[in-house]
Amino acid sequence: MSHPIWVALTYASLDSIGRRLRFHRATAGHAPQNAAGGLGRQSQDRTLFHEVTAVPELAYLSLGSNLGDRSANLCDAITRLSEAGKVKTVSSFYETEPVDLLEQPWFLNCVVALETDSPPPALLKIALTIEATMGRWRKGDKGPRKIDIDILLFGNRVIDEPGLRIPHPAMHRRRFVLAPLAEIAPQALHPVLKRTAQEMLAALPPGQSVRRLGPE
Repeated sequence: MSHPIWVALTYASLDSIGRRLRFHRATAGHAPQNAAGGLGRQSQDRTLFHEVTAVPELAYLSLGSNLGDRSANLCDAITRLSEAGKVKTVSSFYETEPVDLLEQPWFLNCVVALETDSPPPALLKIALTIEATMGRWRKGDKGPRKIDIDILLFGNRVIDEPGLRIPHPAMHRRRFVLAPLAEIAPQALHPVLKRTAQEMLAALPPGQSVRRLGPE
């Protein structure tokens, strides 16, 4: 059974950040002088400040496949996601009944916890590139597909832009999403509904068949 992921800053890290904050405030508005009278040092200081305060965020992604070797497809996609960050946790694989378009093969689904410093639009681009590289082109239908990658949650962010909605607008209604998410992160919070993955899963009505697969 996987466990939730906790990220902690050491006191040394906090002290280092505090020193840089104080330095940044003390030097704000004062361009360091050099022989050329330029702003090179100030630019460097700003770069260092940005690097110190850039903290990776935890995203949860749903993966699915119902064509070919489904398990191999999921494993391939998980490996490729390392391009976007560090894969922290992977749920069990679940065999799931199709929704929306019922006349198609059953899916194999899982959820991945990914620690990434890529912003959400960049993560989406990486996910779509992985899909295309593996032979899937999004056509707006719900038919069979070799791989499907959806961003469910990205920290506590709420985004509503063309082509990118976070949290995923249908995640709270999908057992094939919530079962694996609740397995690895039962306390993951939907930032709009203010309900955890476990609470959303428990609130689902009977319906879609979802079966957790054991080790082979």
